[in-house]
Amino acid sequence: MKNVTLQVEGMSCNHCVVSIEGALKELGASGKVNLAGKTVDVAFEETALTLEAIKEAIEDQGYDVK
Repeated sequence: MKNVTLQVEGMSCNHCVVSIEGALKELGASGKVNLAGKTVDVAFEETALTLEAIKEAIEDQGYDVK
């Protein structure tokens, strides 16, 4: 299991948390959003998922991954 912390811009409310964490769950990853820190802690299995796929899933929800 790999853990990464991503900087994500554009998050401001509970809806943001639900949409990002839901998108990650659909991929098979788990995520924990920190609105104040503008970060998302992601845990995923490297053999099943790439970091690029995770970033794309977050960006597809309308947020900018730095």
